[in-house]
Amino acid sequence: MILTVLLFGPGGGEIMVVLLLVLLLFGSKKIPEFAKGLGKGIRQFKDATNGIQKDIQSNVNDIKQDLDVKKQMDDVGPSKD
Repeated sequence: MILTVLLFGPGGGEIMVVLLLVLLLFGSKKIPEFAKGLGKGIRQFKDATNGIQKDIQSNVNDIKQDLDVKKQMDDVGPSKD
């Protein structure tokens, strides 16, 4: 049952039933508060993932620069002392 829902997704009827249940359980005054909190949570999660992506990209760029410098030094050859 759960696998079927995950594969095919909920239809219009199922969404309406869920929305009706949420309305009955929480009332019309609490739903905007929940939606606002959910929006803030999603925004924080998105900001955190963007920060992690920037850190990873920065580290990759640093490694590429280090490799380029090493390659340039290897191309010049060993120094004679």
